[in-house]
Amino acid sequence: MSKGLENKLVVAISSRALFDLDESHCVYEAEGLAAYQKYQIDHEDEVLAPGEAFGIVERLLQLNDYLDDAKVEVILLSRNSADTGLRVFNSIKHYGLNISRAAFSGGESPYRYVSAFGCHLFLSTNAEDVRRALDSGVAAATLLPRSKKASQQSKRELRFAFDGDAVIFSDEAEQVFKRDGLDAFTASEVAAANTPLSGGPFKAFLAALNTLQSEFPDNAPPIRIALVTARSAPAHERVIRTLREWNIRIDESLFLGGLEKGEFLAAYGADVFFDDQPAHCESAKEHVSTGHVPHGIANIIDN
Repeated sequence: MSKGLENKLVVAISSRALFDLDESHCVYEAEGLAAYQKYQIDHEDEVLAPGEAFGIVERLLQLNDYLDDAKVEVILLSRNSADTGLRVFNSIKHYGLNISRAAFSGGESPYRYVSAFGCHLFLSTNAEDVRRALDSGVAAATLLPRSKKASQQSKRELRFAFDGDAVIFSDEAEQVFKRDGLDAFTASEVAAANTPLSGGPFKAFLAALNTLQSEFPDNAPPIRIALVTARSAPAHERVIRTLREWNIRIDESLFLGGLEKGEFLAAYGADVFFDDQPAHCESAKEHVSTGHVPHGIANIIDN
């Protein structure tokens, strides 16, 4: 953890995840870098519309309002230069987001600064940057465009939802399923019910989120965490015992036995959901902000 950010939940966000930069990106793709730079400078006083991660970031930062000392830090990571990135910072100021730290990498991937800042999570729309961050040991997800606009909701808890295998946990059990089928997977999980699963790429982020959650009263914390997994009984026991071994609290657990997750995520009211399976992400993004975690055996096969 970088000095000065100790004891905080640190989230890195790309500029294209935070704001809608599609129009200027089209300029870049059609006319090249020089035209893009001119476009951003010419429009730097025009406020950018919120992007897919804007609501998540806004509500994460609002958690600091409940605390005497700020416990959430959001870092901006951008492929822009500081010159073209001025529009992004102007928009941050317009919306009153308390984001003061940033890295503008001038066209190169900014993923290498994720570890330098000591980030627990990196959210981006660039799948390659996400893969590199995951390879460096940081929880990361590619935010997918939501199929439906979110309805305005009154202020309530910030609700996270996580898949289990290959996200919170390693993909060791999923490998058995992919290789040998459901019956073998179930038999293997029942036999190993008392053996904790290894941690997956989001274990450290979940632990940090759980620590932040403990800062608030037990009866009304402004953060809620759910496990939403395709597992069902009797493969549930190993998951429960693993989380108990890690001393991590989960508020809600949905063992869906292969059912599509989208409707359940909507019923839970998730603000963001993380899953490794592209098919599950497609179902989820119909209803909630969804982060694809390109990790584990499912992505090796699917890609």
